[in-house]
Parts: sequence; C-alpha cells; structure tokens
Amino acid sequence: MHNKFLYLWHQMDKNKSIDHQLRATWQAVAKMYNEQAAKHDSTMATAFVLLNIDFENGTPSTALGPLMGMEPTSLSRLLKTMEDKGVICREKNPNDGRSVIIKLTDYGKEMREVSKGHVYQFNDKVRNYITEEELETFFKVTTTINKLIADKLVYDDDINKEAV
Repeated sequence: MHNKFLYLWHQMDKNKSIDHQLRATWQAVAKMYNEQAAKHDSTMATAFVLLNIDFENGTPSTALGPLMGMEPTSLSRLLKTMEDKGVICREKNPNDGRSVIIKLTDYGKEMREVSKGHVYQFNDKVRNYITEEELETFFKVTTTINKLIADKLVYDDDINKEAV
C-alpha cells in the first residue's frame, strides 16, 4: 500500500494536483495584494485586518483572530504595528472590561477603503474573464473542499501511519 501510494504520488502531475493549484493560486494572489499594499507602506495582512474591523463600531479583539484564522500571538503583533502606524486604536469594551474594541482611526478608515478598492478591482477583473457558471462551479468546489476538511472527512483514522 505504502509503495503504491508513493508511486502514484510521484506520477501525479503537479498541475493536476488540487492542493498544488490552490497553493500556487493563493501565493500569486497574496504576492499581488502585497505588491499593492507596499505602495501604501502596508501589507496584505494589515489590509485583511482593516477589512475585518467593523467600519463604525469596531470589533472586539477577541473576535478578530477567529474571524481571520490568525493565531493570537501573530494578531497581537500585527495589531501593535497597526496601532503604531495610527490605523487603529484600542478602546475598552463597555460590555466586558477585560477586553478591548479595535476601532479604525480616520486614517485607518481611509486605508480600509483603499484595501476594499483593490479587492473589488481584483474580483471585477477576474469576473471579466470567466463566466458566471464557471464562478459558481469554483465556489461550489472550494465550499466542498472546506466542508471535507472541516468535517474531517479527508483522512481516515485507519490510514497507514508510516512517514511518507
């Protein structure tokens, strides 16, 4: 079984491997967004945080990590940098004195709109090159992949535990 798996894995055309296509595409998108963000002395991660903070009311810091899929340590470091750059401020949560609300400053709101503009521009450009049906299929496929992973249906518990 193990040797058969290795044989099949080595024979797989990386361009037909689902995970390769996802990774390569995401790396290209991330590079593109980082190039745009750099023009504004920013990063894609910062833009992502800005887009996930409620424009008017802010967002509890404890909600940002799960919302973005970021580890608390990484998020804390990023929020500190953003605060130092003046794009966000922290206010005590009136409903819970132990937590804080992350709010956008005026500069943060401007930068959020810039980030949003880049996201819209990318989406509009892609939509100009693919049909609505292709887009629906893309979303169906990515939703299915995410569900398979979330429901832990990708790997069986009885899979050979040997290193590959």
